[in-house]
Amino acid sequence: MLAADTSTGEAVQFYVLGVLAVAGALGTVLLRRAVHSALCLAGTMVILALFYLANGAYFLGVVQIVVYTGAVMMLFLFVLMLVGRTTADSLKETIKGQRWLALGCALGLAMLVIGGIGQATLGSEAFVGIGAANAEFGGNVPGIAERLFTEYVVAFEVTGALLTIAAVGATLLTHRERTEKARTQREQAIERVRLNQHVPPLPAPGVYARHNSVDRPGLLPDGTPSELTVNQTLRERGQLREVGQEQLAEVAAIDKRTADYHGRGEEARQ
Repeated sequence: MLAADTSTGEAVQFYVLGVLAVAGALGTVLLRRAVHSALCLAGTMVILALFYLANGAYFLGVVQIVVYTGAVMMLFLFVLMLVGRTTADSLKETIKGQRWLALGCALGLAMLVIGGIGQATLGSEAFVGIGAANAEFGGNVPGIAERLFTEYVVAFEVTGALLTIAAVGATLLTHRERTEKARTQREQAIERVRLNQHVPPLPAPGVYARHNSVDRPGLLPDGTPSELTVNQTLRERGQLREVGQEQLAEVAAIDKRTADYHGRGEEARQ
């Protein structure tokens, strides 16, 4: 509920941005594609930053955009687009009981939010707005720095150490020691010629120039798809797009038009 002294502009801003934030949060949970969910989450974070800025929490607003939306979410999107996710992956429960655990965490978070709102609304202590808190320490940023590096300095340093340990641990877990010397392109070409396997370069993906996506196999001269034109990782994941009769009919139509064109050209030259 908004305060009694809230202006009309603040009320309109709250309701408009609130609806957009809830819509983005629902899209994050309900959309089937992981990239779309990440984009909705990024939009929700931007709206939260606008709420912070509108309420005078300038430091939190800038950090919300620069750190969470600009760095963390873009990292998520980069990983999703690099690794790739399908709708089938989201249906697999990799951790036993993770749905019940997620439900318990959601209920706990809801209880904390309700308790915080109730304490701020019905508590015995008078609620002090952020304007008064900023004025006490000379501004929003100095006020946060005062608390962060005095009262919460130990928690701040421990959090930084944990993040550093997590980054180093992730690097060690993903690092793979090379057990043999990496072969050069010349050595690989010599081996292919010696074994008589794929002596020429592998064909490119796509159906002629109409589809050049890496997950669509190219066509051989007889019109059948070639699995050699797509990456092995995509083949193992089952993320290839099938080339149906419609695409084959389009290719046949292109061949016919090309033959007709060259036929007319030969007649004109004669």
